Amino acid sequence: MSGGMETGRQRLERARAEVERQIAALAAELADVMAAARSANADDEHDPEGATIGFERAQVAALLAGAQRRLAEFDDALLRFDVDTYGVCESCGLPISAERLAVLPSVRTCLACARRR
Repeated sequence: MSGGMETGRQRLERARAEVERQIAALAAELADVMAAARSANADDEHDPEGATIGFERAQVAALLAGAQRRLAEFDDALLRFDVDTYGVCESCGLPISAERLAVLPSVRTCLACARRR
């Protein structure tokens, strides 16, 4: 791989580390929301805060699930790097532009193939 691809790997590793930090923060926030739900009135139907806690729990859980998906995408991109297929479009086999990889480091397809989908 060229020296430019190494910066791509570093970019992937930095982005992956950031997602790991987000996951840790969201997991802690979800634990706090769950603890608040346990200590709140069990009668959500008549407790004005019950709906808010339920909404917050669902929102944080959705954010956590999204972050976990992004982590898996970065792990997959790092595996592609290891087998020398990173930066190659999975649809057409042509190189993915450096600009696209800079913006979306875990992307699997070139812009032309992404537009066709």
